[in-house]
Amino acid sequence: MAPKEPIEKATFPHVVESAIENGSGPEALYAALDLGTNSCRMLIAQPKGAQFHVIDSFAKSVQLGSGLEKTGRLSRDSMNRTIQALKVCKQKLDKYDVKYSRLIATEACRRAKNSKDFILKVFQETGLKLNIIDTEEEARLAVISCAPLVSSKSEQLLVVDIGGGSTELVWIDLSAVPSHERPKSIMRLHSGFNSIESPFPAARVVDWISVPLGVATLRDQFNDVEDDAARFALMSWYFEEKLADFAPYKDNKIDASFQIIGTSGTVTTVASSHLGLRRYDRTKVDGLRMTTDQIDKVIRSYLVMGPDERKKDPRIGRDRQALIMSGSAILQAMLRSWPTDKLTVADRGLREGLLYAQMSANGVLEDVIL
Repeated sequence: MAPKEPIEKATFPHVVESAIENGSGPEALYAALDLGTNSCRMLIAQPKGAQFHVIDSFAKSVQLGSGLEKTGRLSRDSMNRTIQALKVCKQKLDKYDVKYSRLIATEACRRAKNSKDFILKVFQETGLKLNIIDTEEEARLAVISCAPLVSSKSEQLLVVDIGGGSTELVWIDLSAVPSHERPKSIMRLHSGFNSIESPFPAARVVDWISVPLGVATLRDQFNDVEDDAARFALMSWYFEEKLADFAPYKDNKIDASFQIIGTSGTVTTVASSHLGLRRYDRTKVDGLRMTTDQIDKVIRSYLVMGPDERKKDPRIGRDRQALIMSGSAILQAMLRSWPTDKLTVADRGLREGLLYAQMSANGVLEDVIL
């Protein structure tokens, strides 16, 4: 089956790559930094109409959560690696004279016994003030970043964010929202999941869950299993057990009005493999729709390759090869629970959500009715 084209995206706000230099326009610059269990990522952007232009970006695998599952603490080496990456981020923030920023840390820092010491050390060595966010805010940021990918035909929406240390799932009922308003109704969730009085049609969060297992933490729990296929199967079934209490519509028939949006390095890597991209191309991946059968075919090909061949596969990449099977196990478990013929791939996440939330609060995005 030929791959489906990326779905038509809403007219606001999605990432537009740009070569705009600081000072070329009247708008101040915004930054969003996401420090996760495995990676440190940052975007610097400028509001532009109903969208934002990316001025600069940074992404590096720092493996902050390495060893956390065993010791409950952030190791000295992982903290040092992370601080070196954060120093690069600080240089970029200073270079562009960024006026508004949010710098967040997620699951690794939520769980680590020494996270307060780490946050203080980061401030002392870089001047950056990291904020450890809770699981609900992490889920909310992932949801609003994906709003432009919501189909006008979707009445039930499941957004899944597979992180390094945790996985967030949010089920949203859009059936009471007019089709043309559905992306905007998702955007309005930036202030919280609990419904508030509004003159506009509201998206209703039916249920959400944060599973304390991501690609790094799930892998670490099964490192002692030597057989590749057996390890994958155990990881997948173990994760599925964690979804037992998250079944908002388990008795309802999944039909054409149901959409899953998946955002993570795992999902984009599977999409890249499906498309046969030897060099990653965001424009081809973001918004792509994949069926359960297409995803299963890619995952089976990873198992056939085995660890050594996966390391050599350019579609997977050097930074992702150690984590792709644990991420694929999570993805497969999710699709066993909710099979779909249109999982939408999102190359976006917390950084985009952070940018949107800041710009929205400051009223600098056009055509966003809140």
